[in-house]
Formats: sequence, structure tokens, C-alpha cells
Amino acid sequence: MDTTRNTVLEAWMTEHCYSSNSLAEAVNRAIERLTGHLGGLDGSSVRAWKAGRVTWPKSAARKALEDVTGLPAVALGFVPRSRPSSTPAPPQQEDPDMKRRTLVGSIAAAATAAAAPGTASPRRIGMSDVNRLNKRFAEIIASDHRHGGQLGIEQRAAALAEEALNLQNAGSATQRVRSNLYASAAAFRSSAMWAAIDSRRYDIAKAHMREAQALAEMSGDQAIKFRIWSHAGTMYRHMGRPADALAANDVARNLHLTRRDPLFASLGLARQGAIHGTAQDRTGTRRAFEQAEDAMLRADPADYRPVWMLAFYDQAEMDSLALCAHLALGDYATAEYHAHRCLAALRPHMIRSRAITTTRLAHAQLAQGAPDAATATAMKVSVEAATQHARVTRMLQEFGAALRATAPGSSTVQTWTEHTAAWRMAA
Repeated sequence: MDTTRNTVLEAWMTEHCYSSNSLAEAVNRAIERLTGHLGGLDGSSVRAWKAGRVTWPKSAARKALEDVTGLPAVALGFVPRSRPSSTPAPPQQEDPDMKRRTLVGSIAAAATAAAAPGTASPRRIGMSDVNRLNKRFAEIIASDHRHGGQLGIEQRAAALAEEALNLQNAGSATQRVRSNLYASAAAFRSSAMWAAIDSRRYDIAKAHMREAQALAEMSGDQAIKFRIWSHAGTMYRHMGRPADALAANDVARNLHLTRRDPLFASLGLARQGAIHGTAQDRTGTRRAFEQAEDAMLRADPADYRPVWMLAFYDQAEMDSLALCAHLALGDYATAEYHAHRCLAALRPHMIRSRAITTTRLAHAQLAQGAPDAATATAMKVSVEAATQHARVTRMLQEFGAALRATAPGSSTVQTWTEHTAAWRMAA
């Protein structure tokens, strides 16, 4: 048997960042779309293709592979089987150079066909284009953690979403690249949604949400679907609509991704706990955070996860959500406990989260009858966060009102009034 390696397929896989296992998974999904039944290929199947042990895959696998790559099988180095003849043909000595020329010719023919009827080949969109967009997305994520829900962040994220969609029409691409472009556009739009939520512009956030949901469906990406529905749950919680918040968060929690990756399950449960707090469900709050802790302990830190997940979800974020829940429940001592744990574990880039947690800590201390300690805590919030971040500004205004109601006419109120005046002058 001729087992000349299929170097054309190997080169295509290298260019498009596919391993044998990931290509087998993509082809299996394509088979499912074609036949209604998930394919049974695995990494060894693809390795057999690359090694030349299989020179012409079965029809369903071949058609699925063509759908994934956007190329005919012959252009991927496969050689059709000749029809059986009544007279056995003599053994054929294949000239390796001839085979190479045939394959190169096939690829050239496929490229020519793709370019018709024009004379120039269309631009080929690849994973390198997706990766360039995602590097800029990482910059937006970092900016969000520093500054929070700024209009500029929302606009940059929305513009990146449009750029990703424009790439869809800029040239030819494989199914994998197109799915990744839709996933990237959905991720960018969900960041715009989050920026709008963070600045309490909920109608605009809902518009971003609808666009993000449509893009996520086209991508088939479970992680971005989780992010969007989880954001929706948080949005409804901030709006004081716990029933809607639970329904949206349940969509995220019921994705099969949460069964594959305990860290996603943990985030869904922690956000559920915060919603239960808003709904005044003490038992639900306690149970959800216990389950979230357990799921986080089971998560493998080495597993691949998207940049937005790695950038924020850890024990500090879980404590931040627990702080939120216990504040809503009126359990101020427990809220203070989680605030201190959160502040101790927050990573340096989480500037926005530090400001929010510090403000919530001040609320918890004031509610326990410690206005001096609470005021000292609130004064630790940076000028930028206090004056430029809508959610922090509102929370500090509420703190000032509660302080004046708790200790009217006191020197502590005077200190706070002078401090906030200085903030406004420095802004």
C-alpha cells in the first residue's frame, strides 16, 4: 500500500491551527449538520489521513471535511479511488514527483475555480485575522477592568464587532474562521453590553444584548453564549428584577459547557447566589455559594478558557458576588467579611472592582453602626472612580445620604462633605 504522507492536508492544518483531535471534532460536527448524527471520527482518523493510510475518506466524512475547510478533497491532497476494472491493472509505480505535481495542480485548479468569474483571487481570511481582532479585544477587557462602564469602551467594543462582521464579506474563509469571526463579534458586542450595564444605560444594554445573542447563535460558541446570558442575568439583577435575572442566568447555567468545565459552572452558581440575595432567598443564597465553591475547587486551572473569563473570575470575584448578596439580605457582618476577603485577593488590574468593593464595604460598616470607620473606608476610593464611573458615583451618593441620616450634624458628615467637594474639584 502506498502510504505517502498527505503533506497538503498537514500544511493546511498547520496554517489554520488545527490539531488532529480538533479537526476530527470539527468534521464530526459538520457530519451532524449533514446527516443529523454526530460523526465518529477521532484524532487517529485524521492521523490516518495525514499519514496517507487513507487516501480517499468515506463520502460523509469527505463532504464534511470540505465544508469545514472550504476546499474540495483533491485540493487537500486526497486522491479519488479509480473504478474497478474487469481486467486487473498491472502494478503501477507511482512517481513521487508526478504525485506532487498533480496535487499542486489540483490546488491551483481549486483556487482558479474559487476566483471565477474575476481574474484575481479574493482575499483569504484566516485565523491570523481573527487573532489580530482578539488582541484588540484583550485591550478593551483590560480597559474595562481599569475604568468600568465608559462610553468610549462601549463604542470601541461595538466598532470591533462591526469590523469582525465586515471581515465576513471581505473574502473567502473556512467554516472554522467564519464561526470564530461570529464568536469574536458576539464577544465584542457583549463587552459593549456590559459597559452599558455598568453605566446603568439598560435600554442600550438590551440592544447590544439582542445583537450579541444573534451573533452567538451563528457562531455556535458555548462560552460566548454563556457570557451573554450571564450578563443578562446581572443586568436584570441590577434593575431589581430577580425573576428575570434567574431566568436569564439559568439559560447560561444550562449550557452543556457548564458540565464540561466546572469553572463556568462555578461562575453561573455564584451569580445565581447574588440573584437569590436580591430576591431575599437566604437558603438559595447559601446553597448557591456552597456549590460555587465546590465547583471552583474541581476546576482544572490548566484548561483552556477565553480571555474574558481568565481576566476576572477567581475567588475574589466570588467573594464580591457574595458581598453583594449579603448586603441585599441585610447580613452586614457577613458582607463585610466577604468584602475584606475580596480586597485581599483582587488582582492589581481590577481597579474598577476595587472601587466598587471598597464602596460596598463602607455601606456594610455604616449599617453596623460604625460611621467613622465607614467614612474612612469610602474615602479610599480613587478620585477617578468616584467621579467617572457611574455605578461607583451613585453608590457613594447613596452612602453620603445614609451617613447624613445616621449621624446628622456630626464631624464625620462634615469630613465626608469636604472630601466629596474636593473630589468634584479634582475631576
